[in-house]
Amino acid sequence: MEYTYKPVAEVNKKAAADLNLPNTFLGYAREDGRVGIRNEVWIIPTVGCVNSIARAIEQQSQKFLQPNIDGIYAYSHPFGCSQLGDDHLHTQKILSGLVHNHNAGAVLVLGLGCENNQISQMKEIIGSCPEGRVRYLICQDEEDEIASGVAIVKELCQYAAQFKRTEQSVAKLVLGLKCGGSDGFSGITANPLLGWVADSLIAAGGTAILSEVPEMFGAETMLMNRCRDKETFAKTVNLINNFKKYFQSYGEKINENPSPGNKAGGITTLEDKSLGCVQKGGKAIVEDVLTYGDQVHESGLVLLEAPGNDLVAANAEAAAGAQMVLFTTGRGTPFACPVPTLKISSNSKLAQFKKSWIDFNAGVLLEGRSMDEVGAEFYKLILDIASGKRQAKSEKLDKHEIAIFKNGVTL
Repeated sequence: MEYTYKPVAEVNKKAAADLNLPNTFLGYAREDGRVGIRNEVWIIPTVGCVNSIARAIEQQSQKFLQPNIDGIYAYSHPFGCSQLGDDHLHTQKILSGLVHNHNAGAVLVLGLGCENNQISQMKEIIGSCPEGRVRYLICQDEEDEIASGVAIVKELCQYAAQFKRTEQSVAKLVLGLKCGGSDGFSGITANPLLGWVADSLIAAGGTAILSEVPEMFGAETMLMNRCRDKETFAKTVNLINNFKKYFQSYGEKINENPSPGNKAGGITTLEDKSLGCVQKGGKAIVEDVLTYGDQVHESGLVLLEAPGNDLVAANAEAAAGAQMVLFTTGRGTPFACPVPTLKISSNSKLAQFKKSWIDFNAGVLLEGRSMDEVGAEFYKLILDIASGKRQAKSEKLDKHEIAIFKNGVTL
């Protein structure tokens, strides 16, 4: 489909200082100048065959936890072998992006030895890292791979323990924006609330990542016309058209996105869903467009290629560099990704019914409270969670699974 670039001047210039919002949080400064909101030790398999080994290493390493290490986690997935072309590259890029996520103070990359996603390849994809932060282990080369892995994690914990929380500018924050199980209120309450937060954070120098490309269909021109320049506009056109071609290559229609849950919640058309979805990006200028598995290098509003699937998109945002994902919902969901995943309800009924899932109730916007008042309250909650003063509800549940996009042949 052809599009014409019609840049708009309407961009939210509101500074966070206008509402006396906090401009700092407590985070872990890393060697490259970026910041983590958690200081965890991660075990990342190159291939699904060693998932059980990764979990065993995780379990036996809990004795190495220290007060300023927020957790030791192994992340499992079924990929890394028998993949070809883009699928193979996607797996490598997502795993590499997670290795570089600044919530990980240290990382063990765990391989089997015979998979096509070889450790040697992963080292090239991952590139240089601070000395001591990333270690590699090939299980087939070890007589007792679990014991060897535990010994490495002990050393990684010693490395990660050097990091302490210090005051950091909110400009160091990268937030992923996501929605799922939307209802008829999502586009009125929760999604505009995320747009308010994104605008406020970006005005303070921070970054917000908007993904879920199929849920931009029908409202994509609202994003295209906010692109910084023609080059960014062209990237956005490719982002949309390439995903439409992906749908069409399988004989699927591009206008039947709303799920059964969406429809039950009051959303009946793709346009309803899309107009609500893009509100999460606020009114900021689109600064950059990333392909799947790429990492953020620009501040401001960034578009990221990924499907609407909750787990795949949220993991893509984490791999792109998000330290936290903000997830709006009208139906509720307990899922988590490797970074704190806050759930924002679109209605008060859900917030009251699912207290163990929902972190913040945007439904109060229907009850007489102003967006500025509710936005400031939510913004402060985000900074409290970023500072480690509180946990996202999802952090108390299981967050061990990585979801990776697949579109090709498996050998």
